[in-house]
Amino acid sequence: MRLRFIFADEDFTATLEDNPTARDLVSMLPLELKIADYSTNEKITYLPRKLTEQGSGRFDNEAVGDLCYYAPWGNLAMFHGPYRWSGGLIRLGRLDQGAKPLLVRGEHPLRVEIFP
Repeated sequence: MRLRFIFADEDFTATLEDNPTARDLVSMLPLELKIADYSTNEKITYLPRKLTEQGSGRFDNEAVGDLCYYAPWGNLAMFHGPYRWSGGLIRLGRLDQGAKPLLVRGEHPLRVEIFP
């Protein structure tokens, strides 16, 4: 399954992993949210409710372009810079075109929907 993200002048997709947390996110779509910069390597957006943590567990091969859910805060994290796994982080998928769209700075309205 793929998701479409639209904010500022950016329109990009992500391919989801097949895990319970990713499926729970899909069940909420479409969503109108706000996306903002966090730290120096990611953008985040808060969901209207927390997702299931059944897809949790340590993962490796962290990569720029990963789409994750951070369970303790209930937010999506999209990484445009290197990062390391930490407890509570669940990988949902990866951005299909890389992380370049995430380099637009600032806070913006964000639409998340299923990509046909």
